[in-house]
Formats: sequence, C-alpha cells, structure tokens
Amino acid sequence: MERLRKTIYSLNPYLLSSVASVLTVAQVILAFFFHAPFSEALQWVGWICLWTAGVFGVLPIYTLRRKGGVPQGESYVKTTRLVDSGIYAIVRHPQGGVAWLLINLGVMLVAQHWLIAVLGLVSMPLVYLDAIKADRYAIEKFGDDYRRYMEKVPRVNFISGILRLIQRRVVV
Repeated sequence: MERLRKTIYSLNPYLLSSVASVLTVAQVILAFFFHAPFSEALQWVGWICLWTAGVFGVLPIYTLRRKGGVPQGESYVKTTRLVDSGIYAIVRHPQGGVAWLLINLGVMLVAQHWLIAVLGLVSMPLVYLDAIKADRYAIEKFGDDYRRYMEKVPRVNFISGILRLIQRRVVV
C-alpha cells in the first residue's frame, strides 16, 4: 500500500485528473449517442446522482469564497484558511471527489450502455486517487490542522459525513 501511495505522489500533479477528465467528458458525450436503457428506475437513480453532483459541485464555490480567505479577484480555490464548515463539514473533496464520482455513476445509470460504464469505471478510481493526492497537498498547505480535519471528515463518503455531522451535533 505504501508503495502505491509513493507512486501516486510521484506522478505529475495533473496527470490523474487530466486522464479522468478526458474519460468523463468522453463518457458524457458518448452517452448522447450510445444508450440502451433497460430500467427506468436506474435512469431515475442516475438523474438523482447527477443533480446531487450539481449540489456538491456548486456549494464549494460559495463556501470557499465566503470562508476560505480568498484574496479579492482570485479564484475561489486560492484559499488562505482551512474551511471545515458547510459542505466541507460533510466531505473533504466535494467537487474533485463526490461531484465527479456522482457524475460518472449518474451517466452510467442514465445511459446504461457497456461503453459508458467502462469509461466511468476507469475514471472513478483515478478521481479517488487524485483526491488522495489532494489530501497530501492540503497537509503541506495547512499542516496539523488538516490532519485533525481528516480525522473528523471523510474524503468522499458523503453519507458517512452526514451521519458523522449529525452525531457531532447531537453530542454537543
């Protein structure tokens, strides 16, 4: 496991996300041409995944701008403070993790075609590995504060994150 981690960390910082991006874009485009839905229920689940991805994709923009100490005129990702509230109290990687994974899954369920599924199933582990890599960069940027944050908030498991958040609020 440690060898895999070292290999991942040694890769170009943009390699995993670049390959996953190409696969995801191809998956979405091809879904317009190749779809063979056999289950309307699965399609509905896919649409729910896609709408949920939209929430996890948009909320970080507002949260980081409001709470991340972003300098005026800079991108919302140029935070100067660790944000551990709002959507970031549920998962550490709402955009580059949860939203992306839900897009892959949602497109697979809506299209229900083997080619779309293969592209998604190749993209999803790359997205997850990229989220692991992002944790390392966040540790370098925020240090022990981020390590403590990692202990409280899951990387991409938003269901666990919601349950943990509820549990913390009940205990307090």
